[in-house]
Amino acid sequence: MKPTPPDVTQLLIAWNAGEPAALDQLLPLVNDELRRLARGYLRRERPGHTLQPTALVNEAYLKLIDQRQVQWQNRAHFLGIAAQLMRRILIDHARRHLYQKRGGGALRVSLDESAAVTDAKTAELLAVEEALEKLIGLDARKGRIIELRFYGGLTEVEIAEVLGVSVPTVQREWRSAKAWLHRMLTEGNQDA
Repeated sequence: MKPTPPDVTQLLIAWNAGEPAALDQLLPLVNDELRRLARGYLRRERPGHTLQPTALVNEAYLKLIDQRQVQWQNRAHFLGIAAQLMRRILIDHARRHLYQKRGGGALRVSLDESAAVTDAKTAELLAVEEALEKLIGLDARKGRIIELRFYGGLTEVEIAEVLGVSVPTVQREWRSAKAWLHRMLTEGNQDA
């Protein structure tokens, strides 16, 4: 039986209040949703990615447990934070991978075709991340909408709940943010 959002919300509030048993009850209830988020992230990654959904969820669990200062509002807020953490884990992983592929600072002598494709996909991911970080710096809410929708797979209703805005606001800012990111990535216009 799938838990209802209030069950998750009550457990989040109890966990915030310092009840460690609440976390033990919470994690099994949100595991499927965290796996869905992880699969969504990994679908956008390069082929042959070394992280699997289970490993990404486990790393996110470890980071979520350390989030003691967050005042959890509800299930959507929790999933939004989890999505953000997963994105950061994958970006860090991509940066390490690209650094290692480039020899960790050593001179690279040979380059085969599969490594070029992998490096191109990793470089593309990092370009998206750089553009998203710039958007967050210019308009944090639009950046957060992109993050929650594209990376986190949250619906417009869930995003509106997380951000405390209306669904039409999410829809309008989603369109605007997508257009801005597209322009940044296709034109390379860093001053947009």
